[in-house]
Parts: sequence; C-alpha cells; structure tokens
Amino acid sequence: MKRKVIGIIGTNGLPGKYGGWDQLVIHLTKKLQSDFDFIVYTSYTNYNPENTVINNAKIKKIKFKANGMQSIPYDIMSLFHAARHCDVLFLCGTSGCIALPLIKLFRKKIVLNPDGQEWKRDKWSKPVQWFLKASERVGVKNSDVVVADNKVIKNYLLAEYGTQSVEIQYGGDHVLRVEMSTQTEKRYGIKKGEYAFKVCRIVPENNIEMILEAFKESPEMVLVLVGNWEFSEYGKELKEKYSKYLNLKLLLPIYEQNLLDELRSNCDIYVHGHSVGGTNPSLVEAMNLGLCIFSYDVSYNRETTENKAYYFSTKNELKDLLVHYTTLNHKNECAANMLEVAKRRYSWDIITTKYKEVFT
Repeated sequence: MKRKVIGIIGTNGLPGKYGGWDQLVIHLTKKLQSDFDFIVYTSYTNYNPENTVINNAKIKKIKFKANGMQSIPYDIMSLFHAARHCDVLFLCGTSGCIALPLIKLFRKKIVLNPDGQEWKRDKWSKPVQWFLKASERVGVKNSDVVVADNKVIKNYLLAEYGTQSVEIQYGGDHVLRVEMSTQTEKRYGIKKGEYAFKVCRIVPENNIEMILEAFKESPEMVLVLVGNWEFSEYGKELKEKYSKYLNLKLLLPIYEQNLLDELRSNCDIYVHGHSVGGTNPSLVEAMNLGLCIFSYDVSYNRETTENKAYYFSTKNELKDLLVHYTTLNHKNECAANMLEVAKRRYSWDIITTKYKEVFT
C-alpha cells in the first residue's frame, strides 16, 4: 500500500533551532517516519542548506523568509508545490491561507493549525491585523481538519466560526535537567537555584517591560532573560535601558540546547509573560522540568497549567509574588503539580500519536 506523503508548510523547516513549530516538525518527522513520507518546506535562511533529507523527510527550500511579510508568499509557494506532490497538506499558521480556496481544487486533505490568534499581536499594524484575521477565517473555513493547541482556542474557533476542531497541544519532554557547572555560574554571575529564568521572543505581548520593571524594583532577585533583543528597535531599547541593573541578565538567543537546558533547569522560578496565543511551547517545556511557574494571568495560560501555577496581571502583583516568594507555602507543590500535568498532557509521544490519527 502506498504511503501517504505529508507536506509540512509554514514553519522555518528543518533543521529546527528551537521554538514550538521547530520542535513539532522535528518530532513529527522523527516519530512518524515509519508511517508517512514527509516533505518539509524550509526557508532558504535556515542554516545547513546542503541537507536535502533530514529525519528521512525531504527538504524543499523556498526562497522567502518564513516570518514577517514574506511569510505570505512563502506559504503560498509551499502550498502550491505541496498540492502537486503531497496527499496531506499540514499548514502551520494562517499567513498563506488566503490561497486555500484555489488549493482545494487539487482535492488534497488540508490540515490547519492556526496557532494562537496571530492577528492579535501588537507588533502588527491595523491593516496587517485585518489581513491576518481575514486569512484566519479563510483558512478555518477551507480546511478539512482544524487543530487547536489549547481548549481556549478550541472554544474560540467554535464561537467565531462555528467550526469544531481537534485539540492537540505541544510536547515539552525533549528538555533535560542538566547539572549546573561552576563555569556557567561564573560566566553568567548566577548561583544554582537562586535566580528566575525566562526565554521568549522580545515582543510587547510577552509583557517584557512589566517583568523587567518588577525585577528592577526587586534587586535581591536575579532574572536571566534569553531573547532576540537585537531583532527590533523595541528589543534594542529595552536592552539598553535595563542592562545597567546588576540583577538583570539579558542574554541573546541560545541555540545550544544543552546550555539552554542547563540555565533553565537550575532556576528557582520560571516567569511566563505571554498574553497572546494558545498552549505556549516554552511554558510546557518549563512544566516538563518541574519548575515553579509565575505566569501572566490569561485564560490560555490558566488552561495550560490547570490553574496550578502562580499568576500575575500587573507589575505590582509580580513584585508581591517575588517579595513573598521565600515564604510561599506551596512552592514545591507548584513545581510538582507542573510536572504532573506535563507528564499527563505534554509529551511528544502523546502529541505525535494525535497527529497520526489526524493525518490518517
């Protein structure tokens, strides 16, 4: 029997660096390669361009960037190629969904994961937000299966479009606990178990400035924050403004997984500031490490953590958590709860099995 060919569209492609889509593509192609053939559409900007096969998946390079405004032609070119060469088109994100009415003429199965309401992000202008919302509508209405990565997104899709979706989150059990070395402690000026940690994109909707302000006014607490500070003027301005505070360690992106795991797994608190999106990959990774989590208080994050983390909505609420952190009665209980939820819901074996059912 001929195996189905799955085209994965809309991500940076393989090899992945880090991030939700990257990890999803890595684990789908690793764990399901005995069930399907894969073609992974990959941006020409992705590193190691010589590889044409990774995890037994064929790599199809597209001469556009996978992010920003170029993501629209990037997705559309990928979709038309996949419509000719694949049986199932798995589209991550909605940038190219405007082309789906034409793609449907090829009569291939279309699976869409619209991600977490991309059109809500502050970085987009009003016209771009309008386009992304329209593209989301076209995508949801023209897909055979819609995947929601969070129950809140699932409810939104039903209320907004009358569309039933399949709920599939992200895995996070690829992260490891790595013993903190004395070299790393000296390099970053930190002590094992005596700092807070956060890794994210430096964008307004991740509440970066609120978090930095709270820690600036709590100088006894060290914060290590890893992000793409040089990517935008917003990030550059924040880095310049807050780098002078000794308790704020503002690090550029770390692509070495072992070092990232070392810094993350030895922190005392994981701070999660995302206000837009569904199930956020960095949050489920922190949960899989059994970290005590201070999370921004929105429905997506409460759903992901099953209301068992600590939550803040303002700078003062976060400061209050930091001030009373050493006397919080249930710090260890919070960490244990995060690990229990993660093992039950956010392992890659669980996630890829659900995608296998969708593709089949």
